[in-house]
Amino acid sequence: MKKILVTGAAGFIGFHLVKRLLKAGFCVVGADNLNDYYDVNLKKARLNLLIENHDFDFIKTDIADQEQTALLFDKNEAEIVVHLAAQAGVRYSLVNPYAYLNSNLIGFLNILEECRHRNCRHLVFASSSSVYGANTFMPFSVHHNVDHPVSLYAATKKANELMAHTYACLYKLPCTGLRFFTVYGPWGRPDMALFLFTKAILEDRTIDVYNNGKMQRDFTYIDDIVEGIFRIMDKIPEPNPDWHGDHPDPATSFAPYKIYNIGNNSPVGLLEFIHILEKQLGKKAKLNLLPLQPGDVPKTFADIDDLMRDVGFKPVTSVEDGIRQFVKWYREYYKI
Repeated sequence: MKKILVTGAAGFIGFHLVKRLLKAGFCVVGADNLNDYYDVNLKKARLNLLIENHDFDFIKTDIADQEQTALLFDKNEAEIVVHLAAQAGVRYSLVNPYAYLNSNLIGFLNILEECRHRNCRHLVFASSSSVYGANTFMPFSVHHNVDHPVSLYAATKKANELMAHTYACLYKLPCTGLRFFTVYGPWGRPDMALFLFTKAILEDRTIDVYNNGKMQRDFTYIDDIVEGIFRIMDKIPEPNPDWHGDHPDPATSFAPYKIYNIGNNSPVGLLEFIHILEKQLGKKAKLNLLPLQPGDVPKTFADIDDLMRDVGFKPVTSVEDGIRQFVKWYREYYKI
């Protein structure tokens, strides 16, 4: 069986990916530092479901610590590394910027260094739709220039892509970056809109709706994100023979490097999103309309042509079905 290392295994996406890999018969090592950015009990509950499987080993470690990361790789020679561990959240990066440098930059450098010194066939790492920043041409394409981030979180994710390219160029380490678009679903992060809205509505509290509700997001259900990652893991990038420095393509390279969007390819208005949630909860929301927040963007929309061409996959879950699944999980988990 192939051995896969998944960092951020107790996180939202990491948890679901590990479940998918175990179901497919892989041997998985999961790493996470179980930090308190959000409810640690939720992370532990995810882990408790995973450790029931004898093909899963969990190691608590901090990738921002060079010695701990080296020890993690000493113990586990994984063929493929899926790096999902990161300090997430656009708004929190305005409050605690140093957390993003430690986890997203130093942590990623430690992963790159270990991968280049080990027998790593493929490093797949999480980027974000936030890298599109001030771009307004829709849909967002991996072939577009993304040099104008509007949050430090976005800047660190763009930096990850540049760092990965450097290692692909210098050391021939095959690297694939995945730009995720507004991931949601069961076991989701409590700091994200769907979780916050659901909790507030059920507790009869007002929800903050930014840009006066004039927001659109390419909401992407967790199962679709995981299926995209799963298929890309075996799609080891190769140098693009048509790449040329006169007209550099940001999504490919002369090195073994590739970038993909994974998004629903169907933006939904925020007010429509809230209306669908209201129907699932059987309860109206109380809205507090506010201006656009610093670091935020009014719309996201993923071009997924490369994803469909290379791995034959397109997200299929409707927002209606995705929200229904989340609400079902939320009520069961919190016994509401």
